[in-house]
Order: sequence, then structure tokens, then C-alpha cells
Amino acid sequence: MIGLDFKRLYKPKFINKHRSYREFVKIINPKSKIRNPKSASALVCLLLLFFASPLWALSSANIPLDSPIYSYLDKLAGFGLISSDVKGIKPFSKAEAARLLLEAEKNLASGTGALPEFPAELIRRLRELIPREASLRANPDKKPRLFDCNPVSSLRLRYVYLDGAPRDYRRDVHDPGDDGVFGIGSSLRPENPYPSPAHQRGGEGTPLLENNNGVVHGEGHSGEFRWGSEWYLGDVAVALLEPSLLVDGDDNRIRLNRGYLKLGGGALELEVGKDENWFGPGYRGTITLTNNAENFTQVKLSSPEPFAVKYLGVMKYALVASRFEETAVGGVVRQPWFYALKLSAKPGDNLEVGFNLGRQVGGPGINNSLGDSLRGLIGGTRSDNSNGMAGFEARYRITQLRNAELYGELSGEDTALFWPIVESYVAGLYLPRLSDDGRNDFRFEFFQGNQILYTHSTFPEGYIYKGLPIGHSQGGATQDFFFRGSHWFSTRNNLALEYIYTNRGKVGRIPVAGVEQAVERKHAGRVFWNLPLYGDMDAQLGYGIEKVSNLNLVAGAGRTNQLVTFEVRYRY
Repeated sequence: MIGLDFKRLYKPKFINKHRSYREFVKIINPKSKIRNPKSASALVCLLLLFFASPLWALSSANIPLDSPIYSYLDKLAGFGLISSDVKGIKPFSKAEAARLLLEAEKNLASGTGALPEFPAELIRRLRELIPREASLRANPDKKPRLFDCNPVSSLRLRYVYLDGAPRDYRRDVHDPGDDGVFGIGSSLRPENPYPSPAHQRGGEGTPLLENNNGVVHGEGHSGEFRWGSEWYLGDVAVALLEPSLLVDGDDNRIRLNRGYLKLGGGALELEVGKDENWFGPGYRGTITLTNNAENFTQVKLSSPEPFAVKYLGVMKYALVASRFEETAVGGVVRQPWFYALKLSAKPGDNLEVGFNLGRQVGGPGINNSLGDSLRGLIGGTRSDNSNGMAGFEARYRITQLRNAELYGELSGEDTALFWPIVESYVAGLYLPRLSDDGRNDFRFEFFQGNQILYTHSTFPEGYIYKGLPIGHSQGGATQDFFFRGSHWFSTRNNLALEYIYTNRGKVGRIPVAGVEQAVERKHAGRVFWNLPLYGDMDAQLGYGIEKVSNLNLVAGAGRTNQLVTFEVRYRY
């Protein structure tokens, strides 16, 4: 195996001045050996100048996006014990979570200031949830067994009672066109005046239960059971199967929620199968890609762990390719291909920046000539053969404010000369330590969706997969205000309160049958209580209530929805 002098080739400025380059490389890759690079070929050196792939990578399964592991890692970062986390690309692999766990352990052991007992509790719980990866990471000379399996790696049983019905996002919206950037200027996109409206599609799914892999619960009693199993080939490959059984009245459905084969790890991993994705720093939602809709069957190239790149610091990437289902709207049949790209970089310990792209292209009835493809990349024309989302994001950790985090995302439904226009936004503030002991935290997040967000004329169904937006769950022409506070009695016992205010239709309203559309407004509150049951089994009890006025933009229409959930989780 060829060794490289990372100290000479890669000197990212964000490395803490109290940590040597050798120590940093050990954090990123515990098995790396820093040697003289003279034995390496010029080609390998050139490749690694751009992609500093670790010399040892552990293939591991991905962590479900609703697992408490993410909140545990967020809390440890709030205590200043983790600084190399990259949050813009999820899910995390278990190997990546183990890397962050070891970083927290090392910093806790070497810390000079007194910390409460809480972070040590979090670390112990993380070790219990990812024992294989934590052990192999902590003991890099220990080889995993050639063939291994965990037939019951996780279980989740959820009971749902819904009194209510979802909102319908389908409506016409006024698209004025003639856009500038940030509302300044004009003519970056052709005028598209009324009466040629854009068409919003999709729906809410289950009220008060967004980002649920496309699982929709009907009114009344229902339940869902997920069972995960993992199969390993040494440290080079892993397979996961997670079937889901939904019992909803007389409709019982079995489907594959997640199921994939992964090869590699570290800075280069190939994944083939069905899995969830999340591109962006948002907690309640992001604009380009979330797990709100059903998981895609996909091919994915990614770096589950960060790698160092000269002048840029630490980076992660993900490239997803899939295909949407066939749809027919007004006699127009479409089945586009879909790909998404995400790049995240940390040029400093406390700053993370990212670029994201999601694009539907091709399929039946689409002109896929070179000229149309290039116009689709540049955007801003009526003859685009693609429907794209693209934008930028940033996250900054304020160490002076108990490691509070500010984050934001700007993405455009269209582009003009490669700049995203028709903008939508996500912005948030996360306070991981409202109190010094870290047992209280608070989050605020704001989303503004452009009036034509997720719409397209070439693909009438829009940026929708099986009836649900693949980006932010609240859809277009929407403003959403999200507040969440939580108190941790212990690692596995915490109580969270949420308040959500959403309005839809403040922009883009047009008359329907001569009647002006009204602004839909929603006030919602939710409470979640997580607590341990027995051994590795935890429970979550949830209750939510919302009042919707001017439902579906119809003046005077209203509805009150209530949702009760009860979950039992095993090593989830």
C-alpha cells in the first residue's frame, strides 16, 4: 500500500493550532501511515492532490435520518467536542458516526475545562448504538470477519391515529417571469404573464408527519413496522435490507423502504439500491432533496467520510442518479431521469459551505439534442428540456455563543448564466446549549418557497415523486416558521415542544371561476417525549394539533387536524 506525506501535500488552514497534521490525518483515517511519497507514482500523486482518499476505509450501513444518533452528535458538537462534522450531506454512514465519536472521546479526555457528565453519557450511548464501527475505528489493526451479519440491526414499530386529512397543493399560480436576482433587475427569464399560469402539484401526505419516506397514513388508526438487517463482507462491502409493513384499515402494504449494496467507504463509495437522501443544512426541510417522498431506487457515488483537499480544506460529495415514475398529465406522458449533485467543504473549523443541484431531464417526448441540453444547463428559456434546482448554502458555528449555529440555503428553480434565479430560501439558528449543562436547546428555522417552486411546463407533474415534493415538504408559494425547544432529562429521556406557523398563497394567487384565492394559514403545535423502555428499546410518544384556515386557498374553509403517534424502537 502506498503511503503519502499528507503533512507536505495537505495543510488545511482549519486544523487547530494545538493539533499536529499527523494527528489530524489520524482523526480522518486511523489506519493511515505517513511515509515518504517517493515510492508513489506521479499519477497517483496527481489524483490524490485533488482527492485525498484515505488508505483505509470501512464500509458500513447508513444511519436512518430520523435516528437519535444525529441529535447526539449535534449535542457533542455543542460542547465543542466535535469540529470536523460536515452536515450538508446525509445520511451519515455508521463509520462516519464512529469517526466523530472517537473525535469527541479524544477531545473529552484531553480537555482542560470541566464539563458536565452529560457529554460522557452521550458518548456511551453512541458506542452502544454503533458497536461494530466504534470498535473497528478504535482498534484499526483489528480486522473484521470476512463474512458477518446482523439479521436484526434495527426495528421500529409506529402506531398512528389521525383525525383529519392532508392539504392539497394542486393549484394554478401566477408566474410573472421577467426575473432579476434577489428581486433586483429583470429579463433574466422571459416574461410569462397571466393567463398562462404555472401549475402546482403534489400534496401534504400525512398532516403533522412530514419527511417520512413517502409513507402516508390515512384517517383513523394505522401502524407501520420496519425491520433492518445488515450483511458484511469484511471492510469492503455491506448490504442492508429494511422492508416496511403498513397496516392502514383494510389496506395492508409491504414494500422495501431501504435496501442497497455499498462498496468501499472513506472518500469513495458506490451504493446501488433504494435509500434516503438529505442535501442541505436544514432540520425541518431543505429545498433540493429530502426524505419527504418515497426513497429513490438509485446509483450513488459519494464520500461517506470527509477527505482533505489542498487549498479547500475538508470536503464531502454525493452524486445520485435515479429515474422518476411514469406520469400522464393532460395526455402528456413523462418519465424523466433524475440526478442530484452535492458538494460540501469546510475551509475552517467553524465554517461549512456547499453547492447543490437537482435535475430532471429526458424521457418520453423530450428533445434531448445537444443544443437543448446546453440550454437546460444555462436556463432561462422556454425550450429547456430539463427541470433543475440549484443553489448554495453555508453554516457557521459561533464558538463564543456556546457553539450556536447559523445556517442558510439559497436555491433557484431556474438558472440564468449559471446563477440560480426564482429563489427560495431556508435559514435557521440552532442553540445547542441554552443552559451550561447542555440539557436545553432551541432551534428556529424559516423557509420561503417561490410561487413557482417545484413547477415546470415540460414536466407537468413538477419536482414531485409519487405525489409528494422531493424537497421541502411544505411546497411552493409558502412561508414556514418553525420553532423547537427540548429538554434532556438524560440521553434517552428528552421532551421536545414545537410550534409551526405556515402560510401559503400570499404570492401568485389568481382567480378561480371568478373567485380570488385566499391565503391559507396554519398554526400547529407538537410535543414529543422520548424515553427508554428496556435494554436497547426506546419509546417515543407524540401528539400534534393544527388549525388550518382558508384550507386549500378557499376562503372560509377550515379544518383542525390531530395526530397521535407511539413508537417503539430497537437500536434505531
